[in-house]
Parts: sequence; structure tokens; C-alpha cells
Amino acid sequence: MKLDARSLPVQIKKGLAPIYLVSGDDPLLVMETVDAIRNHARTLGYSEREVFHVERGFDWASLSASSNNLSLFAEQRILELRMPTGKPGDAGSKALVAYAADLPADTLLIIISGKLDQAQQRSKWFKALDKPGVFIPIWPPTTQQLPGWIRQRMQGKGLQPDDMAVSLLADRIEGNLMAAEQEMEKLLLLHQPGPISAEQVADAVASSARFDVFGLVDAALNGEHARCVRMLNGVREEGVEAILVLWALSREIRALAQMAHAIEQGQSLDQVLTAHRVWDKRKPFVRQGLQRHNARRWQQLLRRCAAVDRMIKGATVGKPWDELLELTLIMAGARLFARPRRKTT
Repeated sequence: MKLDARSLPVQIKKGLAPIYLVSGDDPLLVMETVDAIRNHARTLGYSEREVFHVERGFDWASLSASSNNLSLFAEQRILELRMPTGKPGDAGSKALVAYAADLPADTLLIIISGKLDQAQQRSKWFKALDKPGVFIPIWPPTTQQLPGWIRQRMQGKGLQPDDMAVSLLADRIEGNLMAAEQEMEKLLLLHQPGPISAEQVADAVASSARFDVFGLVDAALNGEHARCVRMLNGVREEGVEAILVLWALSREIRALAQMAHAIEQGQSLDQVLTAHRVWDKRKPFVRQGLQRHNARRWQQLLRRCAAVDRMIKGATVGKPWDELLELTLIMAGARLFARPRRKTT
């Protein structure tokens, strides 16, 4: 039986199925779904738990042996099978089909897998499990749904974010729900339940190494050459990947190219900043960036970002960190190379 994760609380109260297959690529939502099943099972007396990790060379006979090995005190138990690829192979397929055909008493099987495609859902082992069990595919919120998801989660923790706070957090976590959850917990710890502003979100995430790159972007827009050098060296020493720094820079450069083009087409600066949802604290930085370079220049920098991306991926030869430094300093308005002097006669 296929079940939406949101319907799980109602379903388990009616009675646990003998098998649950939870499938998805988002670790937070998968973890929370499995926790809900496991915790409810414990309230019903499922006190034992055995975990199997399906890796290369996994012995599927161990699952069968464990399911047939009754506890000394005949306690109810949970067998947890973690199968990241969702591909059990021939031996695993046979073992799962056999398990579903002869369900052991007082045993709950929870299978945790990566996202299952349509071909996998048509497999013999999947159909065998689906008949007595429950299949719960996990779908993370889309880009359009993410702000609503963040608002709901924050409100559930007693936080009351304004629109800009929700928008900022959605932009910063870029679909990483685990990171969003961590930042919400940090906000709760720092500010307790109550109203949350965009400034408070920015201050909270700035203390995380993952978000130091956003401070680098603002320093570049603000024309702080020396600070850009220090910050870039700092994130590199902290182990932040070059691709993350490039992502933050290219994201900002792309937005500035669009804003500069809109201004050149006749839109006012205030209209453009509002349309691109630039919050008040960042408006001075963005204004400076737009005054420093025109649309053509921002497009050139965006093409340079593409070149750095190829270097990071090994497609072309180069030194990505050196290129990132030059890119950042150009954003900040530094003149890296002196223009050749004209000869006078």
C-alpha cells in the first residue's frame, strides 16, 4: 500500500503493518518518518531492535536467520534494513520475497532506501513487500513550496518569522532541509519563541562556516578589498569547498546582471530591488555593486564563473582558488592589472 508521509500518524494509530518501506533522498524527512514508525512501535512493546546495512558483500542470509531466531523472552522486535541504493540484487530480491511470503511473528521490518524509480517499483521484490506492507515515498518540498515548509516548521517550534526571514532562510539553505532544521534550532536557542526578523536570521547563519561565503559576497559588493582577501583565505582554511564559494559568487553575479539589465531597460533602482526581494540590510551593498559595474560587465564575470567551474571539475587546467580571489576582487572594484602607458612623443 502506498502512503503519503503526512498520513502516517493516522495509519499507525489504526495498527502497525508488518513491513514499512521508506524511500527518499532527503535525510531529514526520511529520518523523521522512520522515527515516527519506530517510536510508535516502542509504545506497543517492540523493545528489541536490530540494524542491517546493505553494502557490497552483504549476507542476506543474516536477515533470514535473524527473522527466524525468536528472542529468548519472545519480545516484539524491529528489524531495520538500510539499503541506500534501493537495489538488493538477485540474492536480496529472493530474500525479501521469501520474507514477505512467510512473515515472522512479533516482528516489524523497516526498510530505508534511496529514491526508488518506476522500474524498481515494478520489481518482484517490491511487489512482494508492497502486498502486506506500506510504501512511503518521501518527496521534499519544491522550490515554490520551501518557504511555506520553513514557515510551518518555525511556527511549530514557537518561532514567528516575518516574510523576509522566511525568504532569506530559504535562499541560504538552498533546498538542504537538514541545514534548515539546524538553523531553526539555533534561532530558537538564541532568541527563544517569538518574532524572528531577517536580520536575526542573517546574524544566526553568519556564525556557521557554511554561510561565511555570504559575508564574502557582501564584502566584495562593499568594495572591501583587504577584507575579501582575509575572508576568502579564512573559508579556505576552514575547509569550505571551492565549489560552494563559486556557487555563492555566481548566484550573486547572475542576480546583479539581471538587475543591471532591468535598470538599463528603464526600471528604477527601487523597483528592481523590490522585484528581486533584496532585504533592507543588503540594499546598500547591492546598490554599490550596480553602480560599480554595468550589465555587460556582470555578464563577463558570469562567464568567468563558468570558466572557474570547469577548473574545479578538472575539465580545464588552472588554480580555482586564485581565480576565485581575482573574481572577488574584480567584484569589489579592484584593478588587478595596470593599464599600459601610452608612449608620448
